[in-house]
Amino acid sequence: MTLNYIWIAFFIIAFIIALAKLIFMGDMQVFNNIINSTFENAEKGFSISLYLTGALTLWLGIMRIGEKGGMVRALSRLVGPLFTRLFPELPKNHPAYGSILMNIAANMLGLDNAATPMGLKAMKEMQESNLKKDTASNSMIMFLVLNTSGLTLVPISVMVIRAQTQWGVLNPADIFLPILIATFFSTIVGIISVSVIQRINLFDKVILAYLGGMTAFVIGFVYWLQTLPQEQLSKISLLISSILLFSLIILFIAMGLRKKINVYEAFIEGAKDGFSIAIKIIPYLVAILVAIGVFRESGAMNYLTEGIRFLVANLGLDTTFIDALPTALMKPLSGGAARGMMVDAMTTFGADSFVGKLACTFQGSTDTTFYILAVYFGSVGIKKTRHAVSCGLLADLAGIIAAITIAYILFN
Repeated sequence: MTLNYIWIAFFIIAFIIALAKLIFMGDMQVFNNIINSTFENAEKGFSISLYLTGALTLWLGIMRIGEKGGMVRALSRLVGPLFTRLFPELPKNHPAYGSILMNIAANMLGLDNAATPMGLKAMKEMQESNLKKDTASNSMIMFLVLNTSGLTLVPISVMVIRAQTQWGVLNPADIFLPILIATFFSTIVGIISVSVIQRINLFDKVILAYLGGMTAFVIGFVYWLQTLPQEQLSKISLLISSILLFSLIILFIAMGLRKKINVYEAFIEGAKDGFSIAIKIIPYLVAILVAIGVFRESGAMNYLTEGIRFLVANLGLDTTFIDALPTALMKPLSGGAARGMMVDAMTTFGADSFVGKLACTFQGSTDTTFYILAVYFGSVGIKKTRHAVSCGLLADLAGIIAAITIAYILFN
């Protein structure tokens, strides 16, 4: 229901602002731009779905090998003690545990293409245990918020963009630490917010042990990366992520061989699900992308940014970060649009400027909340999202605040 109101608000706000610009500012192009954006984003939604078809086919096939080979079950047992507490609705050794873990791991490594199919697989498996098929279960919401909080160990895509020669960046990986810290805080806030609503005991010794271990791992990982040559950090991170991902595929195949299953047939069996899921998410994807495009082209996003600048200035605070804020505000709506905002900030203010670095930090420390909600819930026919949107946006807000704070400490 929340997503329904937000979707409607995008169109109504866009219409009011566009009408005001036409009447009071004589902007004769605003409605043309809005209509053009509807067609462009509808086509983009369909194109993304076609792209996802290939990725879904590949990774759902790999996942089926993992299921039949016993690897997914082994992963489920690894995280079972924690997941049975964070996902109390799911029974022990539920098949979704393995998919959830792999999705989160892929996101942590910045492997978006691999993460989405695994996330869709997890949603499908959780839907099988969901008693109300049109309503998001507690487990689905916890999983969605963990996705939108987006804990990132290696922000590959942002580092690769910064490493391109035209920017002349001294150290493309200098945004690594801020992104890691910001997403860590975002994840913790996401877990806490959902747990409070769902009455999950966060002081359970198992949860504390896992979260403490995760904290120690993040600190150790940061320390280790600091020992690497800074100029090669982005390349080394990309290499490590690629090796880990391909090793996972080899491990799945090896487990399949050990179990003496027909690995090729298992892959084909799982891959067949990819096409049907990709087709199912097209209307949800088109709906959210068109709404975002209308909101942006009307000028609503720009007015929102300037309104925040006015409030911050009246509070007597520094407004330098506002120039990077469009990236943060756009990221929950559209990853591609946010990337464009980031590039624009780097072009306008300089890639190594405070605004340029903060925009890159925003790009890596927040996630496409509405895209994830539309695609993941749409893939299983969920219409009532309950507290998923509010908790997801709260996690995003925590990431934005943390990113700004860290940027002022490290970059200003």
